[in-house]
Amino acid sequence: MLNGKNTIWLAAIVLLLVAAQPASAAVQVYGYTIKNVYPHDVNAFTEGLLIKDGFLYESTGLKGKSTISKLELKTGKVLKKIDVAPEYFGEGITIFGNELFALTWQNKIGFVYDATTFKQKKSFSYSGEGWALTNDKENLYMSDGTANIRVLNPKTLQEIRRIHVTLDGRDVDRLNELEWVEGEIYANVWGLNQIVRINPSSGQIVGIIDLTGIIDTKWFGVDDVLNGIAYDSKTRRLFVTGKHWPSLFEIELVERKK
Repeated sequence: MLNGKNTIWLAAIVLLLVAAQPASAAVQVYGYTIKNVYPHDVNAFTEGLLIKDGFLYESTGLKGKSTISKLELKTGKVLKKIDVAPEYFGEGITIFGNELFALTWQNKIGFVYDATTFKQKKSFSYSGEGWALTNDKENLYMSDGTANIRVLNPKTLQEIRRIHVTLDGRDVDRLNELEWVEGEIYANVWGLNQIVRINPSSGQIVGIIDLTGIIDTKWFGVDDVLNGIAYDSKTRRLFVTGKHWPSLFEIELVERKK
């Protein structure tokens, strides 16, 4: 049990680990090259990550340690930071318009902040757990630890529909940090070194990014896994990091031959 997130979900592990030779020809596997490396706070138990207007925004978890921050991308310097109330385990964030939406893990409550001042504007409730958020400039997308991604109306925060995520017809759950990238949803899978690329219309996984070896984790704690995807749509740059990792990596995807 990792902070309560049970890692015994053998189906997802098997599916992802054998993905170097996926059953479906439609699933493309990618490696990576590292373009740049930037500093990342080793105290940050990363839950949400995004880039807006060239700045990095990050939410962190753990009760009594959860925060939301705005940072300089290249230096990691904290420009603005708020502490989440200690009774909450902070989870994913997204910015829609001038509002920052944030989830909590098991409290069934989320918060809406002014994205500039970080002043809390309101709260909202949901069933189940809250894991991650992203948006496509029309709707919000929320993961909850299952194989479903909820689509939410950003004004009412009511659920519109759900995207059921599968790989070759089989469910893939433990979808964690989310990022909207060029019409697809990228998602970390909790505890694994892979990011899945999801078709938001069908829910099918159309690509798997294998980040094995991007950092030496032998000195890390068991919870200090890959988690955090940020995409700068203006420059088309992709960034990844992990919980308590000392580095934020700018990467470029490399297709593997089938």
